[in-house]
Amino acid sequence: MKETQGKETRKKYKDTVFRLLYSEPERALSLYNSISGTDYKDPAMIQFNTLKNAIYMNVKNDLSFLVANQLSLYEQQSTTAPNMPLRDLFYIADIMQKMFLDRTIYSNKKIVIPNPNFVVFYNGQMKLPEKMELKLSDNFAVLTDDPALELKVTMLNINPGMNEDLKDKCPSLKEYMVYVETVRTYAGDMELNDAVERAVEECIDHNILKDFLLEQRAEVVKMSIYEYDEEREMKLIREDERDLGREEVLLLNKFLLEDNRIEDLRKATEDAAYREALREEYNIEQKINGFAEI
Repeated sequence: MKETQGKETRKKYKDTVFRLLYSEPERALSLYNSISGTDYKDPAMIQFNTLKNAIYMNVKNDLSFLVANQLSLYEQQSTTAPNMPLRDLFYIADIMQKMFLDRTIYSNKKIVIPNPNFVVFYNGQMKLPEKMELKLSDNFAVLTDDPALELKVTMLNINPGMNEDLKDKCPSLKEYMVYVETVRTYAGDMELNDAVERAVEECIDHNILKDFLLEQRAEVVKMSIYEYDEEREMKLIREDERDLGREEVLLLNKFLLEDNRIEDLRKATEDAAYREALREEYNIEQKINGFAEI
């Protein structure tokens, strides 16, 4: 019954607390100021263009808006995001297409476009540096020092003890992380529903996102259950992937030893590309998944 409820929650609540929190212009402007080093005061400057449904896998992007010809795409992630530049490439192409739908790109007149900025706010439990740069070119099949296409994403770790200056400049971001940590703490000792309800109550009592939680309480509870459940599920998937990877290495080593391919075994240990070629040669993935006899 509990598993069924979790699946229903994931089906219905694709929005996140982060997205809901920063759909309010004043908070979005505060977040922008803290990232950009600006001090804009008028929330009316914010022009939201967050995608309702992105073209890739029907997934929404968290937050996108224009301020003074700067186009900011912000995402919150509780897992590592090596494919975030690719996702942002899809997002920005979709957004730009919508922005200039009534303009022809075949005109002799240059179309001036806003400067895009891509930021990921990481609050997962894996230990990562305060700041990382993710580049689209890191995903290219053939690496090059001078890629013809590039997209850079700044990944900021907002966990406790990380980027505290940034959070001090944006109180809602600091309080958001207090709320996230409170949910995680209680979820370790009680049922998830009870943990979220207790975290909401405690944050309200301590004036943490108080107005937001009072106004959006029902939605926040449902979204938080979905988010935490998804985070836990993704952690289990990654553990399974690591276990599968270990199984594949052990099986490949077994075959190489049986075939007395000692030199290939040595090279496979040192060279990932060489190991991948041997995996394909022995059809390791299918054998692990039971599609061929071992």
